[in-house]
Amino acid sequence: MGSSSSAYRPKCIYLDIDGRIQKVAFSKYCNSRDIMDLFCIATGLPRNTTISLFTMDGCMISIDPTMPANSERTPYKVIPVGTEQRTEKDELFQNLLVQVVEQFSSVFKVNELRTEVTNQLTMLEKRVELEGLKVAEIEKCKSDIKKMRDEMAARNNRNNCPCKYSFLDENKKLMPRRDVPSYPKYMLSQETIEALRKPTFDVWLWEPNEMLSCLEHMYHDLGLVKDFSINPITLKRWLLCIHDNYRNNPFHNFRHCFCVTQMMYSMISLCNLQVKLSQMDILVLMTASVCHDLDHPGYNNTYQINARTELAVRYNDISPLENHHCAVAFQILAQPEYNIFSNVDKEQFKRIRQGIITLILATDMARHAEILDSFKEILDNFDYTNEEHVTRLKMVLIKCCDISNEVRPMEVAEPWVDCLLEEYFMQSDREKSEGLPVAPFMDRDKVTKPTAQIGFLKFVLIPMFQIVTKLFPEVEEVMLQPLWESRDRYEELKQIEDAMMKELQKKKNESLTNGNKEK
Repeated sequence: MGSSSSAYRPKCIYLDIDGRIQKVAFSKYCNSRDIMDLFCIATGLPRNTTISLFTMDGCMISIDPTMPANSERTPYKVIPVGTEQRTEKDELFQNLLVQVVEQFSSVFKVNELRTEVTNQLTMLEKRVELEGLKVAEIEKCKSDIKKMRDEMAARNNRNNCPCKYSFLDENKKLMPRRDVPSYPKYMLSQETIEALRKPTFDVWLWEPNEMLSCLEHMYHDLGLVKDFSINPITLKRWLLCIHDNYRNNPFHNFRHCFCVTQMMYSMISLCNLQVKLSQMDILVLMTASVCHDLDHPGYNNTYQINARTELAVRYNDISPLENHHCAVAFQILAQPEYNIFSNVDKEQFKRIRQGIITLILATDMARHAEILDSFKEILDNFDYTNEEHVTRLKMVLIKCCDISNEVRPMEVAEPWVDCLLEEYFMQSDREKSEGLPVAPFMDRDKVTKPTAQIGFLKFVLIPMFQIVTKLFPEVEEVMLQPLWESRDRYEELKQIEDAMMKELQKKKNESLTNGNKEK
């Protein structure tokens, strides 16, 4: 994290262990778990002990590579929290998975359901791996598995219904917390604060609570809390509720929400948008980014329409998912304890609401060409005092942020491709099992990582960012250059892949020829 010259030297941290000062040094390449283990060894605690660090004035310190360095005079106090029961957790989770498979095998034909069950369970296993579930979250996992089993058990009763799958029956998720939020307030280091403003920010290093603290910081840093009289406690509640209403999909999950919002925050900084746009425009850009994929089911609009789901019927096949994201966003805001706009007047709220709806609906890729062409029409005579011009700009900005992963460094961007393909394959497998059309770019038998990315980079991402660069030249070096490099890298991988396939085909033909000669 960060770009200062000191980032390449080991960082030294001083710990207070019952009055004894212990010095610990670690590299920037260590992750949070490595540092936690190192501190446990230094304090004589078991390596799987969860610990918390506090400054001398009682402030909690986030244990990560960017944590602030201290001195012997200002050591951090080490407080053991508890020991993780990893073996018991893994065993419990494995037993749950075995029970689910046994239930499915006894009720349904294995050949018909194997693909769908495997994909759903893989998604849950991915959640354990990437999100690092704690023991307390096992109950949530049980609930997810039970819902999956109940949905599968009900399939026979839905076969004659045009609206086979309902994604609107989880409204109870909108009211998970009414108490004062209790997630820790992490003290972000200056290095983290500066990195947060850049597209190079590594979004994989952070736990959900830390991402919530970063989002909270963005709203304060941009002056939105002050300018719109947002109650800080309400902001915390709202962010927690937003987190709870993102599903654990491989791609369209809360971390994706954080990615898009952090990229918007970095574009606001890079393009100096607070000088060029109003604070209400900034508020709409940030809030639409946070809410843009709320309650995404993991299956895109094409599936919703072809399967005639309840969402497609409800919204008449017109951007079903994006309309649903908007609806969930304002269902949350309709509740007083989550209403961050409670102190704005009716006219302001009307404008904020319309702005957020417009931007979320703009994220439907079916409208990509329409929105880009509309923006190109006004680009040469762009006027920041023209409300229509500003609206078109905001629509393009949220589109850029929504699909901006390849702008990030390769090691940050590439895992997102794997997540997206996993979600695509889940959908195409389901479409095959239901006799629905399958898009070639989602078919596991036809697409590879290079083929998936080359076309997207060449015909969608690069042209869009080139247009934005005409209005904001500073975007070229920071965002457009990484896209060109990514395109070149995937084209090289494609050439290697093609050469390997050609060689494999050659050996296959030789084998067939030799076999015929022997006959």
